[in-house]
Amino acid sequence: MDTRRHPVIRIDGLTRTYLMGQMRVQALRGVSLRIERGEYVAIMGPSGSGKSTLMNTLGCLDAPTSGRYLLDGVDVRTHSEDELSDLRNRKIGFVFQGFNLVTKISALANVELPLAYAGLSRPERRRRALRALARVGMADRVGHSSNELSGGQQQRVAIARAIVTNPALILADEPTGNLDSRSTADVLGIFAALNRHGRTVVMITHEDEVAAHAQRLIRLADGRVVSDLAVEEDPVSEHEHAVLRSA
Repeated sequence: MDTRRHPVIRIDGLTRTYLMGQMRVQALRGVSLRIERGEYVAIMGPSGSGKSTLMNTLGCLDAPTSGRYLLDGVDVRTHSEDELSDLRNRKIGFVFQGFNLVTKISALANVELPLAYAGLSRPERRRRALRALARVGMADRVGHSSNELSGGQQQRVAIARAIVTNPALILADEPTGNLDSRSTADVLGIFAALNRHGRTVVMITHEDEVAAHAQRLIRLADGRVVSDLAVEEDPVSEHEHAVLRSA
């Protein structure tokens, strides 16, 4: 199947309902989206809007209650748990606020991990991991463990790990939340460069300044998409910005 003909993400009528004791909480209420190959999309919304549930669903970490999700043309409903694990490893690169690096091993070994799970040979793992680290400006830190790196450097290693399998999609969940302003600028510069080279990036953020680096901004509220616009067209008022920042 030629996946280049398909959007990277297609979701139709997605719902997700949780049971909390006797109460049913509807986190997603009929969300439909298409994200094409090479887009750079930011997702925003106040606490409880459904953005974390949506991100978990896009990352195949949570299953929808109803609706359809096609990742790079593949209907995830048809996959077993083991198949979903393999799909995540091949198709999705994750970048988290907390970096999620293994602290006692080197940057190089951290980046090699997804390739080890995929069964690649040691020489091929090393070649690809070194190339990914060079792309994020960490070629001179490959032998350092994560506790020897600054927060910004750790996030660069995490991005290298996310791209090393050449995934169809990079999912970034508050990737600058633990960074100072300089490291934030560096990380956003890396995302922009990756996107210019054809990577599809979907990022959750609560910061307007971070979302402004994307090309498209999707806003959620009460489990629904309330706006989906090019970033320069986003009509949110100063009051709404203040509400979102405080969420």
